[in-house]
Amino acid sequence: MARFSERLNEKLGHRASIPHTPRPRTCLAAAWCSLPQPPHPWVSVALQFLRVTKQYLPHVARLCLISTFLEDGIRMWFQWSEQRDYIDTTWNCGYLLASSFVFLNLLGQLTGCVLVLSRNFVQYACFGLFGIIALQTIAYSILWDLKFLMRNLALGGGLLLLLAESRSEGKSMFAGVPTMRESSPKQYMQLGGRVLLVLMFMTLLHFDASFFSIVQNIVGTALMILVAIGFKTKLAALTLVVWLFAINVYFNAFWTIPVYKPMHDFLKYDFFQTMSVIGGLLLVVALGPGGVSMDEKKKEW
Repeated sequence: MARFSERLNEKLGHRASIPHTPRPRTCLAAAWCSLPQPPHPWVSVALQFLRVTKQYLPHVARLCLISTFLEDGIRMWFQWSEQRDYIDTTWNCGYLLASSFVFLNLLGQLTGCVLVLSRNFVQYACFGLFGIIALQTIAYSILWDLKFLMRNLALGGGLLLLLAESRSEGKSMFAGVPTMRESSPKQYMQLGGRVLLVLMFMTLLHFDASFFSIVQNIVGTALMILVAIGFKTKLAALTLVVWLFAINVYFNAFWTIPVYKPMHDFLKYDFFQTMSVIGGLLLVVALGPGGVSMDEKKKEW
C-alpha cells in the first residue's frame, strides 16, 4: 500500500511539473476573422443572377444599346417629310440638303444597328453611330441644351464600351500572343465609357426638399461615383440598371399617350435613349470595369 502511494505521488508530481499553456483567445478570434464571411443576401442574389445570365447578358446589352438608333432610324422613315421640313426651316438649307440629312440618318442608323447585332464590322458601325450623334447634336441644336447634351454624351459612353468589347473580341483570336496590358487603349475606352454613362443620372437629380428626392439624390450619386471610379462596379452598375429601368417605365410611358400628340414622340425618344444607357450599364456588368479601376487595383494589392 505504501509503495502504491509513493508511485501515485510520483506520477502526480510529474504531471504537475509539466507547464500548462492555455490557448490565448486572440488566436481564436484571429482564426475566426480569417474565415470567409458570408456575403450579404442582396450580393448573393446579384452574383447568382450574373452566373445565370453570363452567356446572354452581352446580347441583351447590345440590343438595348442600339435600341435608340433603331427607333430613330425607323422614325426617320415614317416621319420623312416632317424631319425634312424641320431641317429646312431651321437651317434654311433647301429641299435637297434637308432630304439628304434625313436619308443619311436613316441609312446610317439602321446599317449600324444591323452590323452591331450581326457582330460584323462593329468598330466601323460604332464610328458611324458616333458620327450620327455628332450630326444630330448640331442639326437639332442639342449643343445648347445641357440636359440633352449630357444624355447624348452618355449614349456616346455606351458606344465606347461597345467599341472596347469589339476590340477584346478581336484580340481573343490571338490568345497565345503576349500583349502590353498597360498600353492597351481598351482600358481607357472602358474608363471613358463609365464616366460618360453616369452623365445620364445627373439629368435625373431633383433639387427639392422632399424626402424621396433627397434619398434618390444621395443613393444615385453614391452609385454614380462607384461606377465612375470602378469600385464594386458590377454590383453598382446592376443596381443602377434596376433603378433606371423602373424610372424609365414610370416617367417615359409613351404608350399611354395618344400617337397624334407631340408628347408621345418626345417620351418615346426619351424612353429608348434611356434604354441605350441601360445597355451600356449592362455591358459594364457583363465585361467588368476594365484595367483602370479600383476593382482591378485591388487584385494587385
